Amino acid sequence: MTILDPVPVDQLPPLPPQPAGVPWPTREWPTGSLPDQVDPTALEGLLAQAFGSEPDPGFGASYATVVVHQGRIVAERYGPDITPETPLLSWSMAKSVTHSLVGILVAQGRLKLDTPAPIEAWQTAAGDPRSRLTLRHLLRMADGLDFNEEYTLDESGESHGPDDPGWSHCIDMLFGAGAGDVAGYAAARPARHEPGTTFNYSSGTTNIVARIIGDLIGGPEEMKAWMNDVLFHPIGIRSAEPTFDTAGTFVGSSYLHMTARDWARFGLLHLRGGQWDGTQVVPREWIDDERRAWAVDDEGSHYGTHWWVADDGRGTFFCSGFELQRVLCVPSSDLVVVRLGKTPESDYDTPKRWLEEIVSIFDA
Repeated sequence: MTILDPVPVDQLPPLPPQPAGVPWPTREWPTGSLPDQVDPTALEGLLAQAFGSEPDPGFGASYATVVVHQGRIVAERYGPDITPETPLLSWSMAKSVTHSLVGILVAQGRLKLDTPAPIEAWQTAAGDPRSRLTLRHLLRMADGLDFNEEYTLDESGESHGPDDPGWSHCIDMLFGAGAGDVAGYAAARPARHEPGTTFNYSSGTTNIVARIIGDLIGGPEEMKAWMNDVLFHPIGIRSAEPTFDTAGTFVGSSYLHMTARDWARFGLLHLRGGQWDGTQVVPREWIDDERRAWAVDDEGSHYGTHWWVADDGRGTFFCSGFELQRVLCVPSSDLVVVRLGKTPESDYDTPKRWLEEIVSIFDA
């Protein structure tokens, strides 16, 4: 879990503009034909691996895939009992949405990135490292809190509580002791490292950020209306259903349902630098910051700011969720690829390779 020196902004790959004459999908998605370099038979064969009559079992369940090239849907498939109108669960892709909401508030001057995070419990004990935690630390997953993101339960019998090795704070927060107040559970975790020194991917961290947003905006009804007003409705997203815990906090780490087409809208917004049909919905500098790798995890995956960054030579940055949810934004080929499904963690390599093959056939 290593902190990196990120690439300078002026060295980031350029983001493609919406092509002239292609309507923005605020109301309806335009469709188009495949570019000349893409073999339709090859793409159809790839889609059949996940959605054909005899799909590869390595995918688990494939719910939906949408491929957007140069602002138009060029391929789309749905699994059994799933339609373009079916809202599907984000899991951790919700983190990237939470990040966009923070960017809007920062641009409005309502949140500050580099002052102590407004969590009262962190300011009470002299010398507590948490008192030095900023919103920027939280967004980069460099907060230093003791939080174990493991998605499996320790079956050794040696882990009986949140302070024991092997305990999954993520599972306990979402489904156990913390389910009624996810942010309170996460904020109560002690400091393990000095802020800014160590990367630790944590759903608890995002829920603390979501609580900070909610403290400004209000409870579930106010939050949902505000999210619609400032982010979803301006880009045509009408299916968004955020989940709130009993304390009224948006579970911004994990629980947002949207249709596959609406996830594609969210991806296109970011591929267009936060601009949509002449309106800057999310600040451009916010988009650039999310696609700079600030850390690398133990598996060699690069993390931006609540987005993942692919070291693939294409400038790809993406939302990622449990069971292999993906929204890929590929600047080099002006491509958005959405994949929603339910893949066991042991089989992740199957849809990962598949997504890479889909992206690669659009390479110029």
